Amino acid sequence: MITQLGTMFQQGGFWMWPILGIQIVTMALIIERFCALFLGRSTNARDIVQDLEKDIKSGDIQQMITKAQKSGHAPLATLAQVGAQSTLDLGGREELQLKMDEVLIEESGRIETRIGYLSMLANVATLLGLLGTIVGLIQAFSSLGSASAAEKAKLLSQGVSVAMNTTAYGLIVAVPALVAFAVLQTRANKLSEDLNKAALRMFIWLGFNVETLPAKKRSTRA
Repeated sequence: MITQLGTMFQQGGFWMWPILGIQIVTMALIIERFCALFLGRSTNARDIVQDLEKDIKSGDIQQMITKAQKSGHAPLATLAQVGAQSTLDLGGREELQLKMDEVLIEESGRIETRIGYLSMLANVATLLGLLGTIVGLIQAFSSLGSASAAEKAKLLSQGVSVAMNTTAYGLIVAVPALVAFAVLQTRANKLSEDLNKAALRMFIWLGFNVETLPAKKRSTRA
């Protein structure tokens, strides 16, 4: 297979090089995203929050933060810290929701970062393959008018070889990129959904421990 790919690359001409560059970038991006989303993150945020229920309902906010940090789930630990700080500041439910929403937006951006590039790179690889096809066909048919009878078959064969090899190589790069894009996008959606549900449950429980600002002011005056 390696020999065949080498022969294909040699016969494909100039446009094989840009497609190769896209393939290198695509593979690096796929490996990095798979490690980040499958090895670096988990979908157990709801289970972890379930374990924090007793501490939140009892008002032991510091214990909740400690457990969240020990869980190894960095986004959830950040949510716990932000939610706990807002609860201790007595800013009210609106402030608590806004601060937790800010963290969720940042985490969603980190989860989905660079995944969209895979779809773009797959399309570019396909288009470069088609461009190589057109260039090869132009070379093949333009050579027929100026070449001798003995050279026509050789030049035509070379042009068709450029056309077919660039198309095939472009598809070889594009298909895995599209498959990886679908898999990573599904994983990102699951991670975001799990984190959002965990954050909603944490917000509901923390909301019962939040004293609103008007109540705080009334208690201070009293």
